[in-house]
Amino acid sequence: MQALVRAARERPRLEGGWDDPAWAAAETLELSHFRPEGSEHRPRTRARLLHAPDGLLGIFRVEDRYLRSVHTRFGDPVYEDSCVEIFLQPKPDRGYLNFEMNAGGALLASHVTDPRRVAGGFAGFTRLDEDDGRKVLRRSSLPPVIEPEIEAAVDWQLAFFIPVELLERRVGPLGPLAGQSFRANLYKCGDKTSHPHWASWSPVDALNFHLPHCFGTLRFEA
Repeated sequence: MQALVRAARERPRLEGGWDDPAWAAAETLELSHFRPEGSEHRPRTRARLLHAPDGLLGIFRVEDRYLRSVHTRFGDPVYEDSCVEIFLQPKPDRGYLNFEMNAGGALLASHVTDPRRVAGGFAGFTRLDEDDGRKVLRRSSLPPVIEPEIEAAVDWQLAFFIPVELLERRVGPLGPLAGQSFRANLYKCGDKTSHPHWASWSPVDALNFHLPHCFGTLRFEA
């Protein structure tokens, strides 16, 4: 899988939503590869990405049901809720960063250098701290907590900004994104909703999002 991340001609406002004209130039990525272990609920999930001199801008749009979001603190297991995620591998030998955001905007983020599963997490990883977390801007169209679960159809959006400076603190100098390529993947999940599901942009060959060999490629427009 490959996608072109175009340069932002006009910077979208995170609160502007999917229909903000600034997103019009972005390619629309479909997260259409669902793992068979999930339920029959397969929410349509799309994403748009743009790059700016100081970082990566993105927005997810989800046509969902069985929506639940209870975690509110940075570092909580937000993948248990209705959740969208982006994993970025800027350099082939410096690991990847995972940014997982539930429908209320709570964030879980780590720098993973060895994704082999071990007790307590991965063979090599560091959780980002709260100062890092505050630099990842998020804006959800939903309130922070959704409980009880909403079974009816809900169309929700989550916009985000990831600064280059934050990536560089983990993987070393990057400079402007224009002309670069990252390995990456995007996901939708809901592990502890009534209808769990696992979808990705680039297909994964096991029920595991932490598979760098399954990442696709994001090419940043020069």
